[in-house]
Amino acid sequence: MIHLTAITRVFQMGDQEVRALNGINLEIQPGEYVSIMGPSGSGKSTLLNVVGLLDRPDSGRYKLDGTDVTALSETEQARVRREKIGFVFQSFHLIPRLTAAENIELPLMLEGVDPADRKARVEATLDAFELRDRAHHRPSELSGGQRQRVAIARATILKPTALLADEPTGNLDHRTGAEVVALLEALHHAGTTLIVVTHDRELGARAHRHIAMRDGEIIGDART
Repeated sequence: MIHLTAITRVFQMGDQEVRALNGINLEIQPGEYVSIMGPSGSGKSTLLNVVGLLDRPDSGRYKLDGTDVTALSETEQARVRREKIGFVFQSFHLIPRLTAAENIELPLMLEGVDPADRKARVEATLDAFELRDRAHHRPSELSGGQRQRVAIARATILKPTALLADEPTGNLDHRTGAEVVALLEALHHAGTTLIVVTHDRELGARAHRHIAMRDGEIIGDART
């Protein structure tokens, strides 16, 4: 499903060149549950952004479901991202002026789904994520756990084949974080490929495959 070959990403920091990714080779099969861990600055979030088509590598090749997405235009990459990839962020990235239901509906609108179908799918999603009573609340009126549930619902309403989570419990207390992890793992058990970047060793250990990074390189790749 995900096949990275010799991926390099370089950033210019003043007069210094920082190699955030240094020749990454990685293959992730459909349905895997993968954690990516490493110290700050190790390149793990940059790697997730490349996999999620939020950033382009400077060199190397990225094939997603057999298609070389590094060769696609920005518009074509955006279409692939909408169809195949869901992204969950530590700080939720919800649109403040939209309600929970409207945030969840947004990907359907961008995809041109018929309004009647949108309404039915949003209502079913609100029920599935236990957000029915918060449907008309804006993000500022929701708890951290509720905001993350809205973010996950929005990320998965188009049924992507892969869900990428960048520190998904980083802004949550332990109990709420455990609820979010249970939700992510339920999506994985339903067949979604789940890739989690985290500093939390307890969360990282729950994955079935553990990738360790340092200085822009993969230094460990183990399955349990």
